[in-house]
Amino acid sequence: MTESASGSGQYKFWILRGLLAGAAVAAATVGFRLVTRSNRARNRVVGIIPARFRSTRFQGKPLVEILGKPMIQRTWERAMLAATLDKVVIATDDEKIAECCLGFGADVVMTPESCRNGTERCNEALRKLKKKYDIVVNIQGDEPLIEPEIIDGVVKSLQGAPDAVFSTAVTSLNPEDALDPNRVKCVVDKHGYAIYFSRGLIPFNKTGKVNPNFPYHLHLGIQVIKVDHEAHGVDVPSDVAKIEAFMRERNIP
Repeated sequence: MTESASGSGQYKFWILRGLLAGAAVAAATVGFRLVTRSNRARNRVVGIIPARFRSTRFQGKPLVEILGKPMIQRTWERAMLAATLDKVVIATDDEKIAECCLGFGADVVMTPESCRNGTERCNEALRKLKKKYDIVVNIQGDEPLIEPEIIDGVVKSLQGAPDAVFSTAVTSLNPEDALDPNRVKCVVDKHGYAIYFSRGLIPFNKTGKVNPNFPYHLHLGIQVIKVDHEAHGVDVPSDVAKIEAFMRERNIP
């Protein structure tokens, strides 16, 4: 775990690395990953901002104006300030969003409506980019104040850890907000590796109440993932058989 401060100095954040677990945070569902290590050099970095119009909680959210600019534009402008990103693209399935983004100069990749969450949308965009990148940065489209320093810090953290396949950032969460399902929480181990993400209260306790003395972590809207690692997700029941076959092939007990 690496501690840093935001450019504005408003808060501190911590950079976490992940070896074995990943989460589709945008969909609030957890998918555990079996991964292999790689010492392959990682140089090319792409930032992908997933954006959809038909959000169940806030339809049309990417296009809502914040001080005269669409939110998606403000997020894109902040991402463009990150020194570690070789390219920034917006991945969407909506023509209105695409037209808006092209209008302010962004590169746009159209993705299918069937993408269930931002992670799948990023994967589809990366496929259309022909995987010319070593690291992909999933930047949440509803983060109009994302600090470029956070993006750079998380990317550099992954570049400096050949045994990790993803990295992310968290900051302190006020205990009174720990039950808020709109805030994704994160649990880490003593070495600073991410273990679990959830919109629920984690770590959970028998009382089901918030511990005012516990240092809860809030996940910030960014995930940085190594592109060519071997991964298998358990998102639907049929995935279990795939995991079992994978484990048998590699004699994983």
